[in-house]
Amino acid sequence: MSVERLQSIRSLINGTGDDALLLTAREDVRWACGFTGSSGALLICETVATLFTDGRYAAQAPLEVDGATVEICSGDLIAAVGKHPAASSLSSIAVDGGRMSVAEFRRVQSWPNGPQVRSYDSLLSLLTIVKTDDEIRRMRRAQEISDDVFEEILPLIEPGVSEREFAAEIVYRHLKRGAEAMSFEPIVASGPNGALPHARPTDRRFADGDLVVLDFGCFVEGYASDMTRTVGLGKPESEALEAYSVVKRAQEAAQSAARSGIKACDLDRIARGLIEEAGLGCAFSHGLGHGLGLRVHESPRLAAANDEILPDGAVVTIEPGVYIPGRFGVRIENAVILRPEGCIALPQSPTNLILL
Repeated sequence: MSVERLQSIRSLINGTGDDALLLTAREDVRWACGFTGSSGALLICETVATLFTDGRYAAQAPLEVDGATVEICSGDLIAAVGKHPAASSLSSIAVDGGRMSVAEFRRVQSWPNGPQVRSYDSLLSLLTIVKTDDEIRRMRRAQEISDDVFEEILPLIEPGVSEREFAAEIVYRHLKRGAEAMSFEPIVASGPNGALPHARPTDRRFADGDLVVLDFGCFVEGYASDMTRTVGLGKPESEALEAYSVVKRAQEAAQSAARSGIKACDLDRIARGLIEEAGLGCAFSHGLGHGLGLRVHESPRLAAANDEILPDGAVVTIEPGVYIPGRFGVRIENAVILRPEGCIALPQSPTNLILL
């Protein structure tokens, strides 16, 4: 698979007119050659590809890397790439400016042979956006774990439990079920904290009448799951219950309409329109969703400003929300695979409001 991916990258850089592509982002390196280490730079030229890493991975890298030779280096990896014979004849090299630091970019510019460095934004996403059957298998397994954990932790939601305590349970139970790691720090946001879309768990304790927003996911074989559910504790206020109903209708409408061939902005508009009709448009403060894969947030973006046509085989999240400052928040999120005839949901928990 990695050999085929390297060939697709070569076709991509032939199209840009560059001599080579340098990948430094961990996820991009893993996708291209299979290396899972935390320190790596992959130089892909017309006929050869070379992974540069350090001595910690001297035994690991040759076992994982497919389609590229391995160079074990000391010191700065990017400087080592520039001194390698494969880089000596390059007149131009492509880099992903959105995933490379300014310092790294400048170090490429300082290579001895002085190639022209051309920066692209998420260049590799043109290839990674469509998922293979094997990638979907990994994501499906990750989502199965997250769904199982959600069902398992519901009985633990009761007055007096803190958000931090509950977040720790989410992490522990994912790892116990076989997840490699969490795909992001879990969001556990109760009551007024739920009005913060990216709230971090605090010492606040669950109380009767709270809506509790739970957003979490994990990695399996490098690929992510991502889900959000909002549950009620005791008797939430009527406005909170109505907001939940609106978000649920918006999520279901967008998921029903999701398919390849539709514009990202049009899918966003379906959910946003229903929330606006309910008078809550100003309370929906983010895009409808995002791509999912080796990164928990990747292309494509489902947003009002993105007129990109969604491709067959992309995996995206559909996650409308409503946030009322100082009072409550609601978000419901599912991950789906886009197909021409519609979408296929990864394993997912029910979206009906659960009152505990």
